[in-house]
Amino acid sequence: MKRSAFPFLFLMLFAGGCALQSGGRTLVQGTGPDELLKLRSGPGLGFNIVLGLPEGTVLDLKDCVTEVGQRWCKVSLADAPRISGYVSADYISEN
Repeated sequence: MKRSAFPFLFLMLFAGGCALQSGGRTLVQGTGPDELLKLRSGPGLGFNIVLGLPEGTVLDLKDCVTEVGQRWCKVSLADAPRISGYVSADYISEN
């Protein structure tokens, strides 16, 4: 009898999405001293760049989605909440 992989995959996706909780603060980390994290208009590399965020920028985390195997999080600037967009989850961490 074969077991379905669906429950295992669902659990892995759910557990992976729990690292960053929406509604909290997060920091830009891991970009390096001379690089900027790109804030994009949508969740993916094909979307326009809104602006570059330096290491240590404080963000308000809205929610996260997975597109083409990459996790993207909707954020806004803590100091300028009207400026919002998506960043790669690989470069933010909970504050």
